[in-house]
Amino acid sequence: MTDSIFTLSPPEIAALLLSAKVAVFCTLNICIPGVAVAWLLAKKSFIGKSLLDGLVHLPLVLPPVIPGFLLLLLLGNQGLIGKWLNTTFGVSIAFTWVGAVIASAVMGFPLMVRSARLAISQVDSGLEAAAQSLGARPIRVFFTVTLPLAMPGVVTGLILAFSRSLGEFGATITFVGNIEGETRTLPLAIYTYTQLPGGDMAATRLVIISMLIALGALMFSEILERQANKRIGRDMAPKNNI
Repeated sequence: MTDSIFTLSPPEIAALLLSAKVAVFCTLNICIPGVAVAWLLAKKSFIGKSLLDGLVHLPLVLPPVIPGFLLLLLLGNQGLIGKWLNTTFGVSIAFTWVGAVIASAVMGFPLMVRSARLAISQVDSGLEAAAQSLGARPIRVFFTVTLPLAMPGVVTGLILAFSRSLGEFGATITFVGNIEGETRTLPLAIYTYTQLPGGDMAATRLVIISMLIALGALMFSEILERQANKRIGRDMAPKNNI
């Protein structure tokens, strides 16, 4: 039976489902801390702000294997924290899908923060001041004024992080390896098939799927951003009393 470009094998399906699982958990885990750090960098001045900014964005400029290696030193079974987790609770993070989520989160977090930070910094501070002058506490101002107005950028950041997670390779393979059914995500599966005789067809299928998912995520992000901008413009438009 000839191999069809439209037929996915069980290992390919497993890699696709695992990638989706890792990307979803990655996005959910970085959502709240990403918005918090973005707000902190956009709205506050404090000692060490430049250092924090640099540390957050460091994964963007480092070779991906470096964050993966650092995660291995920190959370590996013989790492600073990983050894304690393993001996105390029997928890192993390295070479598991949970480790793949952490590696993807580390690489996707800067994209989330950059997008959300830009959106939050563009929120009119006069609107926030007006809300506070009417008696709203800072936390309420954030949830009722700042966050809704910055939501397009937040959503864009989450989708970029999701897409980055789907394409993560270097940190993942360094920290959790390339274990079929456990840590072999789409990029790792593509790499594996390119190394196998006769694996070109499978690699091509997964490349096409990866490109379609990434393109769909970007288009979905654009649609959501346009809708959010329309809603914000409608809500902020002056209302005439007749």
